[in-house]
Amino acid sequence: MKLSHTVFSYAGPAAVFGLALLSACTVVVEEPGPLPDPGPQFCTREYEPVCARRGGERRTFANGCLADRAGYDVVRRGECRRDVVVEEEPRFCTREYQPVCGRRGDSLRTFGNECEADAAGYRVIDEGEC
Repeated sequence: MKLSHTVFSYAGPAAVFGLALLSACTVVVEEPGPLPDPGPQFCTREYEPVCARRGGERRTFANGCLADRAGYDVVRRGECRRDVVVEEEPRFCTREYQPVCGRRGDSLRTFGNECEADAAGYRVIDEGEC
């Protein structure tokens, strides 16, 4: 009887100390936030060209989805314009007559064909005369 009384007299304070120690231990569990959108997993093959930029680089993609997958931000619809500073090689165009309307800045001009408009630094905006 003396032994059981000795064990229980120490067990009471030990149990209280153990419970106090466990209650002081707090575990913080953070719920993970939403994962970033990985973007589209696949892109269609439709041709709707866009001009896209990443850093200082501009590049034309067949569509916005392909630009997004490559890590580029779409700047505008249509192909990227060339910065014509000095033409490295002369460009030769055929003389076939298929008139197009080209634009460069605010300037509109009719060209005999698409090649001539492109060689002059104009972007074709419509078939036929302006």
